[in-house]
Amino acid sequence: MADCFKVGLVQMSIPGNGDAAVAKAVAGVRDAAKAGAQIVVLPELFRTPYFCQKQHADLFDLAEPIPGPTSDAMAAVAKACGVTVVASLFEKRAPGLYHNTAVVIGPTGEILGIYRKNHIPDDPLFFEKYYFTPGDLGFKAFETPHAKLGVLVCWDQWYPEAARLTALEGAEIIVYPTAIGWHPSEKAEHGVAQVEAWQLAQRAHGLASGVYIAAVNRHGHEGERPGGIEFWGHSFVSDPYGRMILEAGDSEDRILVQECSRARMEDVRRNWPFLRDRRIDIYNGITRRFGN
Repeated sequence: MADCFKVGLVQMSIPGNGDAAVAKAVAGVRDAAKAGAQIVVLPELFRTPYFCQKQHADLFDLAEPIPGPTSDAMAAVAKACGVTVVASLFEKRAPGLYHNTAVVIGPTGEILGIYRKNHIPDDPLFFEKYYFTPGDLGFKAFETPHAKLGVLVCWDQWYPEAARLTALEGAEIIVYPTAIGWHPSEKAEHGVAQVEAWQLAQRAHGLASGVYIAAVNRHGHEGERPGGIEFWGHSFVSDPYGRMILEAGDSEDRILVQECSRARMEDVRRNWPFLRDRRIDIYNGITRRFGN
């Protein structure tokens, strides 16, 4: 396997029509592939505007099975472009059972596997516990032709345990399909700090495990004004040293393509051997909620 591989991120605003959103995502995959990406990652739940801002039973109709129409469309473009695609979908697993699921599709159009989001938020305008059952597949790294790929989703970003366990499965890069933004009333006071915290947490996960991190977010305002959510974009890639190496702005459709080096991973891990020095014999307390 070659030393380097290239990851592409498709930062996009989300059209209100599902077919238009899928078409825009397909075009983004094509553009990323033309720019040299071998692995292309789409934002969280890109097929629709972010519906979790309210709780309404009819919105379960947005879910679809895997395989299904959207994963089939992504499989077709993955095969046409010869790339691996990570697509985040609202999965209907069974009647009354739904997940927030990322499907990994290989360059011949086959499904290499799925990851079901494990950490489910419940905050104002992010009512995900109403819609999504927590994942039951654990943490995974998927073998692709170009890299061993770890996938986590949005709220998983804040949990070092998730990144560590994914890295321990052999992931060379962890990708985070994302839908995160500001409450408009909070942006002026907290906006900059929130984006910095979001990026810092993920970059620290990459540093602690010596892996690349790639987070792709949507952008644009969704929901009824003066409320709703302003999704803040700022998709980025960081290296195994935790350094930011590529970043988009907060209000632009943007294709990011970054080359990643296994030699760089090896160099960082040799000099900061955190995996070597882990005390796995004394970590049993990590499974407790808090204290004793």
